[in-house]
Amino acid sequence: MQVVLTVNGRMRKAEVPPATTLLELLREHLGLRGTKCGCGNGECGACTVILDGEPVTSCIVFAAQCEGREVLTIEGLSKESGELDRIQQAFIDAGAVQCGYCTPGMIMSAAALLSKNPHPSRDDIAVALAGNLCRCTGYVKIVDAVEAASLTNE
Repeated sequence: MQVVLTVNGRMRKAEVPPATTLLELLREHLGLRGTKCGCGNGECGACTVILDGEPVTSCIVFAAQCEGREVLTIEGLSKESGELDRIQQAFIDAGAVQCGYCTPGMIMSAAALLSKNPHPSRDDIAVALAGNLCRCTGYVKIVDAVEAASLTNE
């Protein structure tokens, strides 16, 4: 089946089997490997992308459900010049990257939060990141990074 959707501001078409997930479409058919596969059942958040403005775990969304919709991945956050988005830079500055495997999903959840709530409280940040698991940290630096990014949103 053919799926047509907008990914990172560009219309994309792909021929995929019917049971293909959005994660598989992004990684295997479109070559966007920044989105990670963690658990494969929507529990860890490593595969989080923004679909029509909402964070979703792309491993449990079928590609066919994305027909005509907009997807933003970690690759789409940075500027065309290669400059990092303020959230990406804040994660680096705060030392919130650790092994890095969960980082793209964390950043995408943070981006979705900051697009709706530019100045969240630390509790708001914790709630927004609740679906993203990290095995390397106690989450403090991650919350610090999102808070720092919100302060540069002025």
